[in-house]
Amino acid sequence: MLAADADARGLAPFTTWPDGPAGVAVSQFQVSGMHCAACSGIVEAALLKLPGVQAASVNAASARLALRWWPSRIALADVLAALQAAGYGASPDIAAPARELRLRERRQALWRLFVAGFLMMQVMMLATPAYVAHAGELAPDLDRLLRWGCWVLTLPVMAFAAGPFFGGAWRQLRAGRLGMDVPVALGIAVTFVASTGALFDPGGALGRDVYFDSLTMFVALLLLARWFELGARHRAAEALEAVAGALPTVAERLLDDGRSERVPPEALRVGDRLRVAAGEAFAADGCVLSGQGWVNEALLTGESVPVAKAVGDAVVAGSINVDGALVVAVQRVGADTTAQGIVRLMQQAQSQRPLASGIVDRVAAGFTAGVLLLALAAGLAWWWLEPARAIAVAVAVLIVTCPCALTLAAPAAWLTASGALARRGLLLVDLSALERLCAVDTVVFDKTGTLSEERLSLRRHWSAGADADALLVLARGLASLSRHPHAQALADGADGADSADSAEAGAWTDVRELAGRGIEARDATGHLWRLGAPAWVSGQPDPAARLAFGREGGGVLWLDLAEAPRADAADAITALRALGLRVRLLSGDQPAAVARMAQTLDIAHWQAGATPESKLAALRDWQARGERVLMVGDGINDAPVLAAADVRIAMVQGAMLARSTADALLVSGRLMALPQALALARRTRRVLRQNLAWAALYNLACVPLALGGWLPPLAAGVGMAASSLFVVLNAQRLSR
Repeated sequence: MLAADADARGLAPFTTWPDGPAGVAVSQFQVSGMHCAACSGIVEAALLKLPGVQAASVNAASARLALRWWPSRIALADVLAALQAAGYGASPDIAAPARELRLRERRQALWRLFVAGFLMMQVMMLATPAYVAHAGELAPDLDRLLRWGCWVLTLPVMAFAAGPFFGGAWRQLRAGRLGMDVPVALGIAVTFVASTGALFDPGGALGRDVYFDSLTMFVALLLLARWFELGARHRAAEALEAVAGALPTVAERLLDDGRSERVPPEALRVGDRLRVAAGEAFAADGCVLSGQGWVNEALLTGESVPVAKAVGDAVVAGSINVDGALVVAVQRVGADTTAQGIVRLMQQAQSQRPLASGIVDRVAAGFTAGVLLLALAAGLAWWWLEPARAIAVAVAVLIVTCPCALTLAAPAAWLTASGALARRGLLLVDLSALERLCAVDTVVFDKTGTLSEERLSLRRHWSAGADADALLVLARGLASLSRHPHAQALADGADGADSADSAEAGAWTDVRELAGRGIEARDATGHLWRLGAPAWVSGQPDPAARLAFGREGGGVLWLDLAEAPRADAADAITALRALGLRVRLLSGDQPAAVARMAQTLDIAHWQAGATPESKLAALRDWQARGERVLMVGDGINDAPVLAAADVRIAMVQGAMLARSTADALLVSGRLMALPQALALARRTRRVLRQNLAWAALYNLACVPLALGGWLPPLAAGVGMAASSLFVVLNAQRLSR
């Protein structure tokens, strides 16, 4: 056994430690060899038998394993060996080995598909004369030669291409489970044995009909459907790795003596100063100390438009400095960065097995048992009626009722929808939130930092006995020299013309910034100007102003700074109402500020001055009336009400306590992602129902045909593979 601290270092890239390095570990793995939902249960059962494993959860759609275990009780090698013994491969879910694992899986799947598809065409070519020739046109010896050719060409399909079905069926039977590989493998085996018997002994009990063309086409079509499923799973994993791999391999750290050094991101510490040139990525989360420029945060937020950054602004690891050189103070490194936090949340979400998926798995298991009994009964019945067709009927029943589409219905829809939301800047932490979003009828917003921008904006300005607009230009010039948030908000509000005028008026000298008061400086004529607290600038402050600007013996400019709603807040609220939802505003801020925000965004139901206790009481009251509430917040005071809401969404820049209770994180800051999420959740439910309905109707229509002997194995194979392909492609519509 390794020591706890050594374990923590070795497992760190793919492991978190909720209780510290000596406690339980939560590790993420990528699993290979999974072909159906039943594989999830086999992997979980194999791992739960191990001493030191507390829990295991496998998502069949993403082939991702979340393992809760004690590294002090069992070695990682023993965990991987147990998976190998169960018939599956696994690697720690870090970029390089996971990519290699996917590459091998994709390459092998492509080879199997190629072998099955190519040989299927050859078998069909050899079988065609028997279908198109009239009676007596095809000589018996030539017919027998063509059949032997079909048998020889089918052997590689059985030995190689169909390997996943036989391997999966064996693992499922050995684990005491009935997955969809069991009827598939049984149908393939029975078809091949029956056709081989008919070839070797045309006058025997198995008759003279062979189905090598049906068999090879069935395998090829099913492998094609699985190829599409594999591609969707790999695209989800690659999207995750795009975030994980966004960090640069080296960073430029500034030293106290003025020199700099190139170091890996792992060597950075909180408080370090980094210089990030244009075109480089940020190696850690931090705050801009000097410089200004534009930063592309599309990989983390989904917003393709670069964001302006200046002194005091926050930057996140993985974003790219588009132009200008920035000096950044490191605030979070390694696993604490926003990018790595997003990766962990995505891994957590993709490792979950949604409730609907679990129900479908149980239904599919019982359905498979019923199918096997039905096929056996059909074969026995036809053996008494027409022995030559008994095998064909039993095989057709096994093939047509294979629950591939049924077990793919839920995972394909959930995984595709979660990926679509991630691209819109909404990161799901709990996949079941999609299901709960469908029932939401009320959306409750916090105000500060949620509906409003983090910075203030100039709402109005006025002056008695002076030119207010001219004073505003001077005020913005002085404000640009201050780091105070209010001054920065005033300076940032200048348009192009104002900025130029401010620059010309900015020949300030003797600049001093006084904590709690404001900033003062002298102009070119020597006059002293002040910008800051109204009581400091003027002995008679205006109660309506937050800031004041003026000089000794001159007029005073009063400035009213207020919170500005997010750029898309009004559109988002309109879209939510269009979906039939109530919108409420619940804030702890002063009534005047809350009323102003509610009026700006046309929110009729609002409550101000709310404490965490009163917020929770209000939520409980709405829920008691039958409302299903989606709460959107960001502060520590929002954590209790977020935890009690039916669905919880937190702003990514919000307090950790709020984020820890959330079902989803709004990474982009774009509120339009909320109505998009609600609309997509409803679409996902419709697609899921369509998938389940398709699987049910397909079986209801085709099973009687198979039982009656009117559906040959070839048609059954085409129908079953087509139904699986329909389910996967139908789910892919959610990504649009």
